[in-house]
Amino acid sequence: MKPITRALDDATRQLSETSDTPRLDAELLMAEALHIDRDRLLLSPPDTAVPKRFSKMVARRSKGEPVAYITGRRAFWNIDLHVGPGVLVPRPDSEVLIASAIEHFDGTGGPGRILDLGTGPGTLLLAALDMWPNATGIGIDVSRSALSYASANARRLGFEKRLKLKVGDWAKGVAESFDLVLCNPPYVAEGAKLGPGVREFEPDEALFAGETGLDAYRALAPQLPKLLSDGGLAAVEIGHDQAKQVTSLLARDGLQARIAHDFADRPRAVLLTWDRTK
Repeated sequence: MKPITRALDDATRQLSETSDTPRLDAELLMAEALHIDRDRLLLSPPDTAVPKRFSKMVARRSKGEPVAYITGRRAFWNIDLHVGPGVLVPRPDSEVLIASAIEHFDGTGGPGRILDLGTGPGTLLLAALDMWPNATGIGIDVSRSALSYASANARRLGFEKRLKLKVGDWAKGVAESFDLVLCNPPYVAEGAKLGPGVREFEPDEALFAGETGLDAYRALAPQLPKLLSDGGLAAVEIGHDQAKQVTSLLARDGLQARIAHDFADRPRAVLLTWDRTK
């Protein structure tokens, strides 16, 4: 057995005590340690010594630290993002917001102006700018640390001239309207049970939203109607059990809501458009 294969098996057993995806975690960490992509690792494992740093990476993961913090990278939609402590790790569930926007603008030139509220490392805004090369946008976040990652990601992807990043409390002070509004707010109730390492490592301000997890939606509700252009779309991520509550908060002032489901068929976003009948 090749040393790399043996090390992957050992790491998988070690991580199985603290991770729901121990083999995947081990493969991602090994690929990073070897400076190759995971596909190459799986298709043709190199017959070489195991990098010394691999064991330290596995030890960090066994304590619950997110893989993305250890590798410094996370793939989202069609882009790769640099991430680290102080920013929310992008999740595949959030891709439903981009997929919903693509469906909404199908057959058109796409959105011209995009607003991303709670932009974090630029996850949604940069994915949208990658999809629509003629679009420009604004990303707002309360965390300067998160915006520093967003700025670095924008430069690396070549989008820095197409966006502005602002420190702010949601959309307070924003006077214009947008064709596409994206938002992944904190929506976890304070006492909720989370996966291993999430509460311990990821930023509280990006996760928790009061006793019921609805505080951010209450703040957003009066702002969204003023931000959305005619014919536009606002896509707001939700917890899988929050569809009814969030819809009742956001469907107001002529905005019509429908629910989009994630790839596991769970409610994951409230999609808001103008009600043409009013």
